[in-house]
Amino acid sequence: MSSTRKSVAALAITSIALLSTAGVAGAAHISANSYPPPKNPTIPSTAPKGPFKTRTVCAKGCSFKTIQSAVNASKAGDTVKVKAGTYKERVVIKGKGKAFLKLIGDPRSPGKVLLEGKGSKPATLPNNGVTINGADKVTVNGFTARDYSGYGFFVVNNNGYLLTNLVAKFVGVYGIYAFNSVGGTMSNSTAAWNNDSGFYIGQTPPQTKPVRSYVRNVTAYGNVLGFSGTNSKYVTITQSRWFNNGLGIVPNALDSEKYAPPEQNVITDNDVFFNNWDYFAGAPFKLRASATDIPYPVGTGILLFGGRNTEVSKNRVYGNYLMGIGAIQQLLLKQADAKDLIGNRIMNNVFGNDGRNTNGRDLFYDGNGSNNCIGPNTGVQVTVPADASTFAPCPFTGTNAFSSDAQGQAVNWTVTDPTHEAFWIKNPQAAIPGVTPLEHWTTSIGVK
Repeated sequence: MSSTRKSVAALAITSIALLSTAGVAGAAHISANSYPPPKNPTIPSTAPKGPFKTRTVCAKGCSFKTIQSAVNASKAGDTVKVKAGTYKERVVIKGKGKAFLKLIGDPRSPGKVLLEGKGSKPATLPNNGVTINGADKVTVNGFTARDYSGYGFFVVNNNGYLLTNLVAKFVGVYGIYAFNSVGGTMSNSTAAWNNDSGFYIGQTPPQTKPVRSYVRNVTAYGNVLGFSGTNSKYVTITQSRWFNNGLGIVPNALDSEKYAPPEQNVITDNDVFFNNWDYFAGAPFKLRASATDIPYPVGTGILLFGGRNTEVSKNRVYGNYLMGIGAIQQLLLKQADAKDLIGNRIMNNVFGNDGRNTNGRDLFYDGNGSNNCIGPNTGVQVTVPADASTFAPCPFTGTNAFSSDAQGQAVNWTVTDPTHEAFWIKNPQAAIPGVTPLEHWTTSIGVK
């Protein structure tokens, strides 16, 4: 092996080891939040027949003054309506006896029904706004959750869910989160200023007849990651805006969760831009170790970190200083048969906003794996490798043309740059209406 290849391999091992540690760190944090043990969610609950009741919650004049008391009194299929106000609660909806429950706040103005983490009770419950555990087809509609040390809205061990018209801000890990669940929708929601990812779907159980999950019409900004999906499967992310995060959309393979790698995901028809927030240099919250110790490639729009049969199409990707869309092998995944990129398609994306907001690099692919294809795409100006030798136009079958130099260059972006900005290419950027580009946060920047 040449000295160049040895140095590339060494950098790769260091980088991916650190990135894998992120998953371990996340798992440790989850354990500290009384993380429910995973169960098999592939068998759905039977829809209840009723009759159903509606229970109303408010500070004065209602039969229930807390959301949890109304949930406790409810049966499968019932509705809990929550009037405007601030509720310092940690709500838990658990078990088949609460399946098909509807928790309704103010869908038109979610900010009017606030779940406040500071001083929330009971302290014996996980520090999340709402936890749904093993209660299939629950709807949560019209709430804001903020200042919880865990998650804003959390679904686990479920077959189906609807999380819509929600806002999750300033939570300690994930804003809106589904884990070890089958099917479901996150829609019409905003996640901002969260210490890890705004939206997250992870550890999806493999299915012979897959039920898709949808992330639709959402907005993510001011998060370490806009979307993170460790070992996510059958997820469609569409018609959404991902901007001013450290990274925009990052499905990934890690050993810290089951069912690697991510596969059969679709990322389509999104606006992914200005994901250049160097949170290492400052944030409006105390960064967790996994955010500061792990060298995520800040300045990236969409990154496939391992994965199979993912389609990245029809997205508008612009103004990301490191790269627009990239794909790299997961080198140190313990599951040897899940490391490689297989059958991924990156096509019909539009880069650079007609030249007004160019990316530092539009496309990166290390050439790992097989049956991967790139193109056609529009507006591509800069690629890695520069000659696009790893890119096979779609459709393509066969072994891809691996480039150790390209892989080494990408690894170099993450492990040799203490500033996290040395490899950015900052071209002039046109203004985007309603968006102030975020690179460095200071106390003078208002957060909302």
